[in-house]
Amino acid sequence: MIRGFGDIFKIPELKRRVFFTMIMLAVYRLGTTLPSPGVDVNALRMFFEAQAGTLFGFLDMFSGGALSRLSIFALGVMPYINASIIMSLLRTTIPYLERLQKEGDAGRKKIMQLTRYLAVAIAAIQALGLTFWMQSMEAGGIKVVRDPGLLFQLMTVITLVTGTIFIMWLGEQITEEGIGNGISIIIFTGIVARIPAGLNNMIRMIRVEEMTLFAALFIAVIVLLITASVVFVEQGQRKIPVQYAKRVVGRKMYGGQNTYLPLKVDQSGVIAVIFAMAVLLLPVQMAQFFPNSPVFSSISQYLMPGYWIRNLIYAGLIIFFCYFYTAITFNPRDIAENMKKWGGFIPGIRPGKPTSDYIDKVLTRITFVGAIFIVLIAIMPSYFEKIFNAPFYFGGTALLIAVGVSLDTMGQLESHLIMRHYEGFMKKGRLKGRYFNIK
Repeated sequence: MIRGFGDIFKIPELKRRVFFTMIMLAVYRLGTTLPSPGVDVNALRMFFEAQAGTLFGFLDMFSGGALSRLSIFALGVMPYINASIIMSLLRTTIPYLERLQKEGDAGRKKIMQLTRYLAVAIAAIQALGLTFWMQSMEAGGIKVVRDPGLLFQLMTVITLVTGTIFIMWLGEQITEEGIGNGISIIIFTGIVARIPAGLNNMIRMIRVEEMTLFAALFIAVIVLLITASVVFVEQGQRKIPVQYAKRVVGRKMYGGQNTYLPLKVDQSGVIAVIFAMAVLLLPVQMAQFFPNSPVFSSISQYLMPGYWIRNLIYAGLIIFFCYFYTAITFNPRDIAENMKKWGGFIPGIRPGKPTSDYIDKVLTRITFVGAIFIVLIAIMPSYFEKIFNAPFYFGGTALLIAVGVSLDTMGQLESHLIMRHYEGFMKKGRLKGRYFNIK
């Protein structure tokens, strides 16, 4: 593996892509440290220290700590993710968007443009709500906003919306000129950036005897086991055998070989988790931004960590988005038609619709297994927090996203190496990344 990483810097194009990605991520991390104008940083720090361990701490993890600093990137990528969810749902119901999806690159560019416009609108609404929340925040009798009013609201909305647009641009640049999917890597960077603070917090808890050493070691072992299980499931495949009939073209005979159709156990990957968390956090955000709303306040009360209703809704959303993402990205009918066109068939299954139904049946079953696995991993942190008094962001969702994005990014790196006749990261086998896109 060390030799594989060394080979990256022997390929000029790949080296340029890696350095470009690192520079873009450094710019993103710099932006998360720049506070919005008119904010008392010390009062803000004291306020969020009192909020430690809540669901807002998890939302802060998604923004890479930008929310707790109320930086220019405080909204993070959530507006873009929410816009992507809405556009994905609308593509299956609005004929115009469905036609655009089938028009190739031109149609997809138009959909991406509409997604950006929708993300800007969502960011503006969330930024306006955030300004109302900021003006009501105080810690130790000190208000977080020095001079509240219309001018502060206007300036903050423009700053936060511009920050979200800039993050979207950074993600697109990483996708086009760097390595991996830009938005996913930005989320991954935010999660990884919180690890040192989490470790320091755990060490502090051990020193003041809020957590025993045995509990800390047990959590470390559990994290390693979860990581290994996530890697195992993310790389897991159901291989359907496929045979191709022999055919004669001129004087040559083609076909006759045996191969297989690989179906991933977890077809959606971390996309289902990100989408589910975005939907789950929406009413909580609204309750924080509009504290006087009884509807959002009552709803968010049951969506806080530790409530079984929250875990049940979260599990249902993950299962839904697992099936939804698989349905919009994998079409068994197209696979069956292509196999029939090239003389391929599944032994014991007739070509055409029977083949499509068989693939759909297998895909439905393995997607259910993958979805249940993701649910078990995702809801584990709330129980860690309750039983072992662990920091909330240890475990499931964060670890699932971090491992999934790492595997996909390394899969892309390995593809570049193999394409240029270098060895991959492993002597046996290959990393099977899905190369997903949040669109």
